Amino acid sequence: MTMQEIADAASFIIDGYAMEVLDSGMRITNLHRLDHVAFLSPKGEVLETTMDDIELHIAMKHYEKARAYMEDDDAEVL
Repeated sequence: MTMQEIADAASFIIDGYAMEVLDSGMRITNLHRLDHVAFLSPKGEVLETTMDDIELHIAMKHYEKARAYMEDDDAEVL
């Protein structure tokens, strides 16, 4: 997939990380390094990743912040 296709499929993008909600959980892709991907379970557990520990930590912090908005029924798009 190209960067544009990944970005278009993303549910949201935070700081260069495209996050796509899947039936099986979440896919997080670094848009600057398309081969750096993490797959999460519906509970947010890392199932598989090609990210190093530092990058995964950064991506997970973004995911945790975004997850609060995904669960909030009153969230607004800014």
